[in-house]
Amino acid sequence: MNTNPFTLIPSRRRRRRRGPPRAGNRLAFIGAGALVAVGYMDPGNWATALAGGAGYGYRLLGVVFMSSLMAMLLQWVSSRLGVVTGRDLAQMCRERTGRRTTLFLWLTSEVAIIACDVAEVVGSAVALQLLFGVSLTAGVLTSAVGTFAMLALQRHGRRTLEAAVVALIVFVGLCFVVELVLARPDWRAALTGATPSPELLRNAGMVWLAAGILGATVMPHNLYLHSALVRHHARSDSDADIADALRGVNFGTFSALSFAFVINAALLIVSAAVFHASGHRNVTDLADAHRLIAPIVGSHWAAILFAAALLACGLSATVTGTLAGQAVMEGFLQIRLPRWQRALLTRSLAIGPALVAVAMFGPHGSAQLLVASQVVLSLQLPLAVLPLIRFASDARLMREWRVRGVPLVLAWMCAAGIIALNGALIWETATG
Repeated sequence: MNTNPFTLIPSRRRRRRRGPPRAGNRLAFIGAGALVAVGYMDPGNWATALAGGAGYGYRLLGVVFMSSLMAMLLQWVSSRLGVVTGRDLAQMCRERTGRRTTLFLWLTSEVAIIACDVAEVVGSAVALQLLFGVSLTAGVLTSAVGTFAMLALQRHGRRTLEAAVVALIVFVGLCFVVELVLARPDWRAALTGATPSPELLRNAGMVWLAAGILGATVMPHNLYLHSALVRHHARSDSDADIADALRGVNFGTFSALSFAFVINAALLIVSAAVFHASGHRNVTDLADAHRLIAPIVGSHWAAILFAAALLACGLSATVTGTLAGQAVMEGFLQIRLPRWQRALLTRSLAIGPALVAVAMFGPHGSAQLLVASQVVLSLQLPLAVLPLIRFASDARLMREWRVRGVPLVLAWMCAAGIIALNGALIWETATG
């Protein structure tokens, strides 16, 4: 009986993989990176960055920076596992762990996906209310329609969906260029804040937000999704095909996630420059931020672009959650649902908590729900990271492509840091 959940069971015969032509054009790999990157810019990121910047100024910018570096490293490990083995992380867990461990990992992954989807539902609903004045209840229901509209683009091929996601990401980036110009941040203070502060582990509020930022930035279901998106990129097991695919995937991964880091940093910097600097340090709600940002910076465009970028992030992030849910269900349970059915299942489970929060707390209940959803992701993260590193560093699976040396040490340090931060969060919660 397999008592160690991460002890490897002898490898099964590798499948023949089908993939695109060898990647002479690196732009062909941007799509997979973009689909992963949108998960790092969802409304949950907005809530944590907004609360962190307003409450603590630039002091949590270092957490955003370190979380983004962790995300880049772990997504690199995930994509490497998928390309080299031709299987995604969920499939590897199913094949190489016991049945009980597999079911446990699947259930916790589904919880993480639902928590993320709750953030997307609530964030999109808030954006629709801010832009068009609809009720939050109507916004929650309308956001579900947006999911199916985005997924319907796949009828014209995955490239069409990827192009739409890239267009939304670029639009968000342009919005924040304008927001930064209007906010006029203190760049010297921002640079100082890029270094993590020792105060982090002594301040319960900072620990809570740091865990939320970590969960919003290093998302567990993205590790499953990324390995699934790239597992067919190498046409064969030849070293030349694998090396060529890895170069293309690495380019797409680091390009897209670097852009996601810029957006996340801009979110916190704008919040610090606008709200913290003006004394509005209790601004944690998206609606309050939208109401205050225009009069503080002196331009009505600041509020319009804020809400429009939030809606774009919410719409694009729905794709990530649905695709990740499909990869997790298929990989762990070998159950394949059509994307619209998977979207319906996930959204149905997410709409319930969102409607309850709207009914109980109204427009000001979104902040707590959004941040709490990201803390759930942070707590679940080690259950995806530990098997990922174990598999990706195994020579029998990865051969000469295994993760080793400095990258492996850094990966284990990331895992230790995530566990330590979650431990501090649990301790602060229990003793606070």
